[in-house]
Amino acid sequence: MKKKLLVMLLAAAVTTGTMAGSVYAGDEGKVINIYSWNNEFRERVEAVYSEVEKTSDDGTVTTLKDGTEIHWIINPNQDGVYQQKLDEALLRQADVSDDEKVDIFLSETDYVNKYTDADAGVAMPLTDLGIDPETDLADQYSFTKTTASDQDGVQRGSTWQCCPGLLVYRRDIAMDVFGTDDPEAVGEKVKDWDTIKATAEELKAKGYYTFSSYADTFRLYGNSIEESWVAPGETTLKVDQKIMDWVKDSKEWLDAGYFDKTVKGQWNDDWNKSMGSASKVFGFLLPAWGIDFVLSKNWDGDEGAWAVTNPPQEYNWGGSYVHACEGTDNPEHVKDIILALTADKENLLKISREKSDFTNTLSGMQEAASDDENFSSAFLGGQNPFKYFAPVAENIKIAPLSAYDQGCVELIQNTFGDYLQDKVDFDTAKANFETAIIERYPDITEIQWAE
Repeated sequence: MKKKLLVMLLAAAVTTGTMAGSVYAGDEGKVINIYSWNNEFRERVEAVYSEVEKTSDDGTVTTLKDGTEIHWIINPNQDGVYQQKLDEALLRQADVSDDEKVDIFLSETDYVNKYTDADAGVAMPLTDLGIDPETDLADQYSFTKTTASDQDGVQRGSTWQCCPGLLVYRRDIAMDVFGTDDPEAVGEKVKDWDTIKATAEELKAKGYYTFSSYADTFRLYGNSIEESWVAPGETTLKVDQKIMDWVKDSKEWLDAGYFDKTVKGQWNDDWNKSMGSASKVFGFLLPAWGIDFVLSKNWDGDEGAWAVTNPPQEYNWGGSYVHACEGTDNPEHVKDIILALTADKENLLKISREKSDFTNTLSGMQEAASDDENFSSAFLGGQNPFKYFAPVAENIKIAPLSAYDQGCVELIQNTFGDYLQDKVDFDTAKANFETAIIERYPDITEIQWAE
């Protein structure tokens, strides 16, 4: 699929000579088209971008003080719908009127590599906008800069987010099982995989599950793969040993009773309910957005019932990258928005205070970690989660990425979820993954499994 997209994009660029490597030389346009999958970026633009005048009641148009309109084109991320709609727009980029051009688009860590690939010619180098990553973005976490760069190390996107993950746990369950809900003491109980496995036995003895679902641990394994799912320029997909370790360990934990067998994966009603007060689940592995957008929305008890501590290993989950699109007729506006939303430390600290995001300045997050007065969380009982997020972020080593990550991550969990739920045997799960991945990415010619 990536190869097909690249061929089509390159053909369009060669035919018109106006797409890759171009910066609009005329007057700025009056419409800025921004493609995303939800309203998260819009809400942050509204919160900190000083040029915002108003947003329409339906959230589709934001008007700036100079009269320029931001048009928000939102499509769901599920099942690749957002990428499909974005790709269709990118293929038309050289042929549409200025007011129809994509000016900014967002990508997630799971598929950012597809759009930052230099050969794709769709995400502009930041230097073409007049943004110098070495100086303007010097305070960003280095792994986020690497994630947003092409194969030659040229940065083609930026982000306001850094998404280190923690272990979020129920204070009442900790008190019942450990006799304390202190984050430092609980942290010792979950400090590595061997320790947390022993702790899982303690929790089980008292009638509790360590985690809700086998899917809850996946990101920690996935962050540890040695090779990307598909290497640049290749059509062979390699399933890393860490992924197969997740399958093996998940089966062991399910059989031992450390997961709730009735919860099948994530992002479903059973998973949501497992975050409620009637649940027997001790903890979840979540980044800041997971606490704010997911856990807090599903919790039906009093504030202060949850706390955070260190995870059994450092990991990152998520991240929304902002890209300037080749062919934009609004390069100055685009530059201004990217700098305001991803490089201005005070703006980012404001987002952290108001939206609970762990944002992307190293010095800013170090300040937040030591500022309990301004960065404590009522949902976490007055705890300052940045104290725990900051050291995890500083130690994250991002896994090697590929343009196929979203599909691989989704489909490996779906097909082996059937195995873990005893719907199919192990070999059938493997065969089902091979079928599903080739349906999603027809250019894949071979799947190699770790021994």
